[in-house]
Amino acid sequence: MLTVSVKWQKELFPKVEIDTSQPPYLFKCQLYDLTGVPPERQKIMVKGGLLKDDADWAKVGVKEGQKLMMMGTADEVVKAPEKGPVFAEDMPEEELVVTVGHSAGLVNLGNTCYMNSTIQCLHFVPELKSALTKYLPSVRSNEIDLSTHQLTVATRELFNELDKNVKPVAPMRFLTELRKKYPQFAQVQNGLYMQQDAEECWTQLLYSLSLSLKSTSSSEGADAVKRLFGIDLVSRVHCAESGEESAESESVYSLKCHISHEVNHLHEGLKHGLKSELEKASPSLGRSAVYTKDSRINDLPRYLTVQFVRFFWKRETNQKAKILRKVDYPLELDVHDFCSDDLRKILEVPRRVLRDEEGKKLGLKTSGSSSTSTNKDIKMTDAEEQLNVGEESSKSALEQGTTLEKEHHLTGIYDLVAVLTHKGRSADSGHYVAWVKQENGKWIQFDDDNPIPQREEDIIRLSGGGDWHMAYICMYKARCVSL
Repeated sequence: MLTVSVKWQKELFPKVEIDTSQPPYLFKCQLYDLTGVPPERQKIMVKGGLLKDDADWAKVGVKEGQKLMMMGTADEVVKAPEKGPVFAEDMPEEELVVTVGHSAGLVNLGNTCYMNSTIQCLHFVPELKSALTKYLPSVRSNEIDLSTHQLTVATRELFNELDKNVKPVAPMRFLTELRKKYPQFAQVQNGLYMQQDAEECWTQLLYSLSLSLKSTSSSEGADAVKRLFGIDLVSRVHCAESGEESAESESVYSLKCHISHEVNHLHEGLKHGLKSELEKASPSLGRSAVYTKDSRINDLPRYLTVQFVRFFWKRETNQKAKILRKVDYPLELDVHDFCSDDLRKILEVPRRVLRDEEGKKLGLKTSGSSSTSTNKDIKMTDAEEQLNVGEESSKSALEQGTTLEKEHHLTGIYDLVAVLTHKGRSADSGHYVAWVKQENGKWIQFDDDNPIPQREEDIIRLSGGGDWHMAYICMYKARCVSL
């Protein structure tokens, strides 16, 4: 670690720390925070010429207390759009960002697109931001370790920075805390940080947030991650050879879409993902036997995450490979067919109410306006009784999270709100990008520090089959009704 001073225009920044174990690009990102000059515009004078992003600090020869000269132009301060009929194509890019309504991009700190795309997807979950807001930096429960606490605080601060800024944000503290908590994200090859798996980053971050937010005293923050993203599964494990059968239950943060030559659509991939074979010891046979595991969803979250299992370990080459096969996915996903019988009973009334509401919008007759309304009302009452039975057998759907609020009930129908894609044929390289739907219904592609407006028809074309971006993670938001 070295401490230097940096002269830029008329300003002098004393005591700027250089972590010599990390590439100079990270040092440039520090200067970006101080000066507003993007790393690509910075020219830093060192012995022998200009400082390169991937230079070796030992060969650069910077010494303790040395004064460095930096040249470069900072980003201009963004002004609010003027009133009047200004067309979007005539607006400066950053004013367009404000008008469209999305937040800033994230600076790539050296193969960190996997992290940036994960953050951009999760940042657009308002309930998660609300829970993080209530998690104060000075509060840490004895139930969680310091690294988990610091990563949670860094996530909170980064979300706030994205909300406040228009120009790209350099997520330096978040990256530092992520690598402290999970050292695998700090792997280096040939002096550069390696590309990592976005799904692994997504899962590890949610796990850490689930621990810290669950430990808060706030009722809204308690178990927020489980309530927002957790999926409860019940499974029937059966051995055809011995006739043994058992039941299992587990909680996961995503459903898996397994890809084979038979899978052309997400629905088919999810069906494959909920069935599996495993080999384990059979008490009655006294040896190992093959069991089939058939799982069903027993509790749904507010945000349903689906991972396309595109990466696998190829034994012939002893390396990770990628499945490029095209798998279509819908803008609207109905998971009713994958639910347990108990959950289907709970969903019955909300789904009927949703159909009526959507029917009214289309000008269709609903159960309440038909000539047989009496019979319909009776059926509704029966269904409500089934709902009550289902809630009791599940220890109350309200308490477990099937409904997030007393007035809002899940229907099992979800709308696509974010897609995280991977571009390239190699599993250990390539590029990750986030495509996120805004509150105003418009889609934005977040390619690191470059947010680009997109059309909805472009989103469903990210299904794979070539070298273009293909969906790796899809996040769906629940469609709810009031009862």
